[in-house]
Amino acid sequence: MAETLLDIAMMHSETVIARAKQGDQNAQGKLVQLWYKRIYNFSYKFFMDHDLAMEVSQKTFISMCRNLAGLQDIARFKSWLYKIAVNYCREEARRKKGSRSLSFDVVWNREAEDSPKWESSSQRYANPESQYQQAELSDILQQALFELSDEQREVVIMKEYEGLKFREIAEVLNISENTVKSRMYYGLDGLKKILERKNITKDTIGYEL
Repeated sequence: MAETLLDIAMMHSETVIARAKQGDQNAQGKLVQLWYKRIYNFSYKFFMDHDLAMEVSQKTFISMCRNLAGLQDIARFKSWLYKIAVNYCREEARRKKGSRSLSFDVVWNREAEDSPKWESSSQRYANPESQYQQAELSDILQQALFELSDEQREVVIMKEYEGLKFREIAEVLNISENTVKSRMYYGLDGLKKILERKNITKDTIGYEL
Protein backbone atom coordinates (compact mmCIF):
# COMPACT_ATOMS: atom_id res chain seq x y z
CA MET A 1 0.00 0.00 0.00
CA ALA A 2 1.47 3.32 -1.05
CA GLU A 3 2.08 5.76 1.79
CA THR A 4 2.54 9.01 -0.11
CA LEU A 5 1.31 10.70 -3.26
CA LEU A 6 4.78 10.18 -4.69
CA ASP A 7 4.55 6.44 -4.07
CA ILE A 8 1.15 6.39 -5.77
CA ALA A 9 2.52 8.35 -8.70
CA MET A 10 5.46 5.98 -9.02
CA MET A 11 3.09 3.03 -9.20
CA HIS A 12 1.78 4.49 -12.45
CA SER A 13 5.03 5.86 -13.84
CA GLU A 14 6.63 2.77 -15.34
CA THR A 15 5.79 4.00 -18.81
CA VAL A 16 7.46 7.34 -18.02
CA ILE A 17 10.61 5.57 -16.82
CA ALA A 18 10.55 3.32 -19.88
CA ARG A 19 10.37 6.34 -22.18
CA ALA A 20 13.09 8.09 -20.21
CA LYS A 21 15.29 5.00 -20.58
CA GLN A 22 14.93 5.37 -24.32
CA GLY A 23 16.19 8.94 -24.17
CA ASP A 24 12.87 10.79 -24.17
CA GLN A 25 13.85 14.16 -22.68
CA ASN A 26 10.26 15.07 -21.76
CA ALA A 27 9.96 11.85 -19.75
CA GLN A 28 13.30 12.52 -18.10
CA GLY A 29 12.07 15.99 -17.18
CA LYS A 30 8.96 14.49 -15.58
CA LEU A 31 11.11 12.18 -13.48
CA VAL A 32 13.19 15.13 -12.32
CA GLN A 33 10.01 17.02 -11.38
CA LEU A 34 8.66 14.02 -9.51
CA TRP A 35 11.80 13.26 -7.52
CA TYR A 36 13.73 16.52 -7.19
CA LYS A 37 12.20 17.65 -3.90
CA ARG A 38 12.88 14.34 -2.17
CA ILE A 39 16.47 14.11 -3.38
CA TYR A 40 17.10 17.71 -2.39
CA ASN A 41 15.53 17.17 1.05
CA PHE A 42 17.61 14.05 1.63
CA SER A 43 20.79 15.89 0.66
CA TYR A 44 19.92 18.94 2.75
CA LYS A 45 19.26 16.86 5.85
CA PHE A 46 22.54 15.08 5.29
CA PHE A 47 24.61 18.29 5.05
CA MET A 48 22.39 21.03 6.55
CA ASP A 49 23.73 23.12 3.66
CA HIS A 50 21.62 24.47 0.80
CA ASP A 51 24.48 24.82 -1.68
CA LEU A 52 25.74 21.29 -1.10
CA ALA A 53 22.20 19.92 -1.35
CA MET A 54 21.74 21.74 -4.66
CA GLU A 55 25.09 20.41 -5.89
CA VAL A 56 24.24 16.82 -4.99
CA SER A 57 20.75 17.11 -6.49
CA GLN A 58 22.08 18.48 -9.78
CA LYS A 59 24.73 15.78 -10.04
CA THR A 60 22.20 13.08 -9.14
CA PHE A 61 19.79 13.97 -11.94
CA ILE A 62 22.53 14.50 -14.50
CA SER A 63 23.76 11.02 -13.63
CA MET A 64 20.20 9.69 -13.75
CA CYS A 65 19.70 10.93 -17.30
CA ARG A 66 23.07 9.62 -18.44
CA ASN A 67 22.76 6.17 -16.89
CA LEU A 68 19.04 5.40 -16.88
CA ALA A 69 19.34 3.31 -20.02
CA GLY A 70 21.42 0.83 -18.03
CA LEU A 71 18.79 0.30 -15.34
CA GLN A 72 17.62 -3.28 -15.78
CA ASP A 73 14.64 -3.37 -13.43
CA ILE A 74 12.28 -0.37 -13.53
CA ALA A 75 10.81 -1.43 -10.16
CA ARG A 76 14.18 -0.66 -8.60
CA PHE A 77 14.27 2.93 -9.87
CA LYS A 78 13.63 4.41 -6.41
CA SER A 79 16.50 2.63 -4.65
CA TRP A 80 18.73 3.14 -7.72
CA LEU A 81 18.14 6.91 -7.62
CA TYR A 82 18.79 7.13 -3.88
CA LYS A 83 21.99 5.13 -4.34
CA ILE A 84 23.23 7.76 -6.78
CA ALA A 85 22.35 10.54 -4.33
CA VAL A 86 24.02 8.74 -1.40
CA ASN A 87 27.20 8.26 -3.41
CA TYR A 88 27.35 11.96 -4.27
CA CYS A 89 26.64 12.89 -0.64
CA ARG A 90 29.54 10.72 0.46
CA GLU A 91 31.75 12.22 -2.22
CA GLU A 92 30.94 15.76 -1.11
CA ALA A 93 31.36 14.79 2.57
CA ARG A 94 34.84 13.45 1.87
CA ARG A 95 35.66 16.62 0.01
CA LYS A 96 34.27 18.90 2.70
CA LYS A 97 34.52 17.00 5.95
CA GLY A 98 33.57 18.88 8.93
CA SER A 99 18.01 17.93 8.01
CA ARG A 100 14.20 19.55 8.74
CA SER A 101 14.41 18.14 12.23
CA LEU A 102 13.89 14.58 13.34
CA SER A 103 10.52 13.97 14.92
CA PHE A 104 11.20 13.86 18.66
CA ASP A 105 9.00 10.87 19.38
CA VAL A 106 11.02 8.74 16.95
CA VAL A 107 14.05 9.00 19.22
CA TRP A 108 12.09 7.77 22.21
CA ASN A 109 10.11 5.06 20.39
CA ARG A 110 12.80 3.34 18.36
CA GLU A 111 10.95 0.01 18.48
CA ALA A 112 8.13 1.36 16.33
CA GLU A 113 8.31 0.70 12.58
CA ASP A 114 5.81 3.47 11.95
CA SER A 115 5.99 5.80 14.93
CA PRO A 116 3.56 8.75 15.18
CA LYS A 117 5.07 11.99 13.98
CA TRP A 118 5.53 14.67 16.61
CA GLU A 119 5.62 17.33 13.89
CA SER A 120 1.99 16.58 13.04
CA SER A 121 0.83 16.96 16.64
CA SER A 122 -2.36 18.95 17.07
CA GLN A 123 -0.49 20.98 19.69
CA ARG A 124 2.25 22.00 17.32
CA TYR A 125 0.77 25.42 16.57
CA ALA A 126 -1.28 25.87 19.71
CA ASN A 127 0.09 29.36 20.38
CA PRO A 128 3.02 31.64 19.46
CA GLU A 129 5.07 30.43 22.43
CA SER A 130 4.73 26.80 21.42
CA GLN A 131 5.64 27.73 17.83
CA TYR A 132 8.82 29.38 19.12
CA GLN A 133 9.63 26.35 21.28
CA GLN A 134 9.04 24.03 18.35
CA ALA A 135 11.34 26.05 16.08
CA GLU A 136 14.03 26.12 18.76
CA LEU A 137 13.76 22.37 19.30
CA SER A 138 13.85 21.83 15.54
CA ASP A 139 17.27 23.50 15.39
CA ILE A 140 18.54 21.44 18.32
CA LEU A 141 17.34 18.18 16.79
CA GLN A 142 18.83 19.04 13.43
CA GLN A 143 22.18 19.75 15.05
CA ALA A 144 21.93 16.48 16.96
CA LEU A 145 21.23 14.58 13.75
CA PHE A 146 24.33 16.16 12.21
CA GLU A 147 26.46 14.88 15.12
CA LEU A 148 25.82 11.28 14.09
CA SER A 149 28.26 9.40 11.90
CA ASP A 150 27.58 9.63 8.17
CA GLU A 151 26.55 5.95 8.10
CA GLN A 152 24.01 6.36 10.88
CA ARG A 153 22.71 9.70 9.61
CA GLU A 154 21.99 8.47 6.09
CA VAL A 155 20.02 5.48 7.44
CA VAL A 156 17.99 7.61 9.88
CA ILE A 157 17.19 10.15 7.16
CA MET A 158 16.16 7.53 4.61
CA LYS A 159 13.98 5.66 7.10
CA GLU A 160 12.39 8.43 9.17
CA TYR A 161 12.21 11.24 6.63
CA GLU A 162 12.15 9.62 3.22
CA GLY A 163 10.02 6.66 4.24
CA LEU A 164 12.18 3.98 2.68
CA LYS A 165 11.71 0.45 3.96
CA PHE A 166 14.61 -1.40 5.54
CA ARG A 167 14.79 -3.59 2.45
CA GLU A 168 15.08 -0.56 0.18
CA ILE A 169 17.74 1.07 2.36
CA ALA A 170 19.72 -2.17 2.32
CA GLU A 171 19.55 -2.14 -1.46
CA VAL A 172 20.60 1.51 -1.67
CA LEU A 173 23.60 1.00 0.62
CA ASN A 174 24.43 -2.51 -0.59
CA ILE A 175 24.36 -3.92 2.94
CA SER A 176 22.15 -6.43 4.77
CA GLU A 177 18.84 -5.48 6.35
CA ASN A 178 20.25 -6.46 9.73
CA THR A 179 23.08 -3.99 9.25
CA VAL A 180 20.56 -1.29 8.34
CA LYS A 181 18.55 -2.03 11.48
CA SER A 182 21.71 -1.99 13.58
CA ARG A 183 22.74 1.42 12.22
CA MET A 184 19.21 2.67 12.78
CA TYR A 185 19.20 1.45 16.38
CA TYR A 186 22.58 2.97 17.21
CA GLY A 187 21.72 6.16 15.34
CA LEU A 188 18.54 6.73 17.33
CA ASP A 189 20.26 5.70 20.54
CA GLY A 190 23.00 8.20 19.75
CA LEU A 191 20.44 10.94 19.14
CA LYS A 192 18.80 10.21 22.48
CA LYS A 193 22.14 10.52 24.29
CA ILE A 194 23.01 13.74 22.45
CA LEU A 195 19.65 15.24 23.41
CA GLU A 196 20.01 14.12 27.02
CA ARG A 197 23.39 15.82 27.10
CA LYS A 198 21.64 19.00 26.03
CA ASN A 199 19.02 18.41 28.75
CA ILE A 200 16.31 17.81 26.14
CA THR A 201 13.92 15.11 27.33
CA LYS A 202 10.20 14.46 27.21
CA ASP A 203 9.91 16.20 30.55
CA THR A 204 11.89 19.32 29.62
CA ILE A 205 10.25 19.76 26.20
CA GLY A 206 6.82 20.25 27.76
CA TYR A 207 4.81 18.58 24.97
CA GLU A 208 2.54 15.62 25.14
CA LEU A 209 4.04 13.30 22.54
